[in-house]
Amino acid sequence: MPNRLNPTVHKVTERIRERSAASRSAYWEQIQAARREGANRSVLSCGNLAHGFAGCSGTNKQTLKNGRSVDVGIVTAYNDMLSAHQPFGTYPDIIKNALQSVGAVGQVAGGVPAMCDGVTQGQPGMELSLFSRDVIALSTAVALSHNMFDAALCLGVCDKIVPGLLIGALRFGHLPTIFVPAGPMRSGLPNPEKARIRQLFAEGEVGRDVLLSAESKSYHSPGTCTFYGTANSNQMLMEIMGLHIPGAAFIHPDDPLREALTRCAAMRAAEMVDGHEDYAPIAGIVDEKAIVNAIVGLHATGGSTNHTIHLVAISRAAGILIDWNDFDDLASVTPLMCRVYPNGPADVNHFHAAGGLGFVIRELIDAGLLHENVQTVMGPGLRRYASQPFLQEGEIIWKPVVEESADLDILRPYDDPFSPDGGLKVLNGPLGRAIIKVSAVKAEHRRVQAPARVFSHQDEFKAAFEAGTLEQNFVAVLRFQGPQANGMPELHALTPALGSLQDRGFQVALVTDGRMSGASGKVPAAIHLSPEAVCGGPIGRIRDGDLITLDAEAGLLNIEAEDFEARPLAQPPHARSVGMGRELFAGFRQLAGSAECGALSIPDLAAPLPSPPEKIPV
Repeated sequence: MPNRLNPTVHKVTERIRERSAASRSAYWEQIQAARREGANRSVLSCGNLAHGFAGCSGTNKQTLKNGRSVDVGIVTAYNDMLSAHQPFGTYPDIIKNALQSVGAVGQVAGGVPAMCDGVTQGQPGMELSLFSRDVIALSTAVALSHNMFDAALCLGVCDKIVPGLLIGALRFGHLPTIFVPAGPMRSGLPNPEKARIRQLFAEGEVGRDVLLSAESKSYHSPGTCTFYGTANSNQMLMEIMGLHIPGAAFIHPDDPLREALTRCAAMRAAEMVDGHEDYAPIAGIVDEKAIVNAIVGLHATGGSTNHTIHLVAISRAAGILIDWNDFDDLASVTPLMCRVYPNGPADVNHFHAAGGLGFVIRELIDAGLLHENVQTVMGPGLRRYASQPFLQEGEIIWKPVVEESADLDILRPYDDPFSPDGGLKVLNGPLGRAIIKVSAVKAEHRRVQAPARVFSHQDEFKAAFEAGTLEQNFVAVLRFQGPQANGMPELHALTPALGSLQDRGFQVALVTDGRMSGASGKVPAAIHLSPEAVCGGPIGRIRDGDLITLDAEAGLLNIEAEDFEARPLAQPPHARSVGMGRELFAGFRQLAGSAECGALSIPDLAAPLPSPPEKIPV
């Protein structure tokens, strides 16, 4: 028998359910209506259907013409510039062959864009990054809108790609959908060494040739980057929400097990369709309990701060309303069980070898921190995911995950964690609400009180650092970086400079209405500050020298300044959002909701919560 569900997990789940009652009911009615309106191809005219299978082989064309076969739509984020998605080039043929072996058909329904934050970091193109998620959701909807399919397979891994695919798939919630990853690249240059060289370059101690050599040794082959940023946090979420084949997250692209798992996903999708005993639409898998499980998993593994935005958006696509209080309360009872870079020196390959997600899921279920009685793509019950796949004579077998961690410096059991809470906190105060990730921040740096240094663009900060004018205790205030201002680019390029100043003994912190990164690190950073400056947020009143207190332990973001409320708001800098395609996203910026509402540019999903978030005791 599983342990009794933790009272806080229960109460947070129930308040999400109550808050979401109307929107979830409306969503479910929409999904049921889509199911009632016809079994996909059965409602198509002969002309519609002929167009839909015109490009198929003769055998598949005849199969679809007969109308009795399963047709699985493949939505792929393949491109061969992005290392994590390059392996997907071969997947459609693998999937089609697997489906044909069980009398089903696979068709590539459509492609979605996949951009790399690692390439655009600190560049103008980064201003397209967040809204690429919404473009991906729209592209997924276009792919599935042909009404040809009985199920879907979503091929994606990285930062905005998986959330976008999931948002789009949830609007076709009557379809069974499985997410198919490609896995991480093998370990390269150790992450601490990579970070050290980045910092030396920021300080001018080494040249570009040394930096490029280090980066090339870190990012060296097909597969996901190996640090535990947003991309690998995505894979954890798909696993713990029951949307993967169990154990699929962190198998290498070139491992024979990877192809076997992909074939398994294809054949399982064909078993889950409407009319079969195992019918499992994605709308029934992604419910309030699955969302709570996702948040708990994020905390236990020290996952990406970006999911305080993406999980909100994903939830809304399923008619579920969550806010940052839910993250905060669940963090208070979820211990940090993992130390994976940037929270420690290990990468996801080391984490997987130590026991990986299966170990984490088993420990959390046994501790009563996860809802075990959920639906998954493998059927009822999450405990199936506390297992590890192996290849035996060409077939996948699953074995229970290891009883004990193979490396306690990377992965620990629930009752002996690295820290008693998940390290992701909400900050409140006269400046608004913000998120901070402290799992990689040393205790002595979690409270900073220092004068503000105000910037309106990250280039201004870099120029001040290079000029040597930041040799002091200070809180960098970087505003006009929110969704409506410039698309909320990540500001990870500031990390080496801030880290260097902190290492020199200065008290430093960052306060911004922008994002930091899935790799938020050792410098305390109050991010996603809402309301943002361009919407009249108080951050627009801060001036150089105002005393700011960032206290992560107390959940406080405070300011001491004379006549603060009476000050005029700063005006946005001269518009820079043109060039590199940024002007095409002007409409997205105008429609964007706040970070706490998922920063969505899709109006029906981006509406404010029914009432302002309040801290509710649990």
